Amino acid sequence: MIVNRRHVLAGAGGIAALGVTGIAQAAQIKAVGIQLYTVRELFQKDPVKTLGDLARIGYKEVEYGGGGYDAMDHKLLRRTMDRLGLKAPSIHVPYEALLGAFDKQVEMAKTLGADTVVLPYMVDQHRNEAGWNAAMPNFNRFARDLRKAGLGFAYHNHDFEFTVKPGGVSLYERLLKATDPALVKIELDLYWVGHAGEDVGAWIDRLGPRLYAYHVKDARADGSMTAVGAGKTDFAALFRRRGSAGVRHFYVENDQAPAPYLPDVTTSFQTLKALRY
Repeated sequence: MIVNRRHVLAGAGGIAALGVTGIAQAAQIKAVGIQLYTVRELFQKDPVKTLGDLARIGYKEVEYGGGGYDAMDHKLLRRTMDRLGLKAPSIHVPYEALLGAFDKQVEMAKTLGADTVVLPYMVDQHRNEAGWNAAMPNFNRFARDLRKAGLGFAYHNHDFEFTVKPGGVSLYERLLKATDPALVKIELDLYWVGHAGEDVGAWIDRLGPRLYAYHVKDARADGSMTAVGAGKTDFAALFRRRGSAGVRHFYVENDQAPAPYLPDVTTSFQTLKALRY
């Protein structure tokens, strides 16, 4: 857990921790990560080179998703990461893959060194009351079975979970009610929450202990995606919120990063590396 101003001041030794200046040191992200979907076209063509490029930029963590990684040589990817000093705390695995080839996904996660499997997306057939309600028991089952295998489970949102509201109750509210909070954690995509018209800060504080990781992507004034630091989002204010205290990973993502991609993710890295909150 990142130690921030609140935690320094809250402890019994908080006054002493202030030091001679009387000001607690602001928190910072220790290991900036990236969701590889951001650079999927580069990664699909040459995964080893792409991992090397990201490591040279300064990224310490990668989250696998897209780019055809599921069909690649996972032992080679792991050796490459080990050589470059990269970690892959989590991987994105589709719902259908967990349903149809669960053991294979567990093996893949462990080979890549992940501790958490994230379900990244639900296709259209599930985005209705009947389809969603039918899927929720499987979320709980995935989480239980992954825990038995020594892995965690989390769900990653887009905007539809908030905007689709059968009977006036959003799919996201239904997810939170139907799934075990001790098992089904949350990877919160900050951009998509705001894009859905929701109060991002309020959701952070509400989700609190369930938050596993953030997808960090910025938005321009017109709502379009952009590199972190090139938009209007006040990430420092979001990361200072009490609900952010237990967030373990901060993954840069830009679904629409422009070619040649690396300049965009360099801007995002530099912004988060310099961020103090």
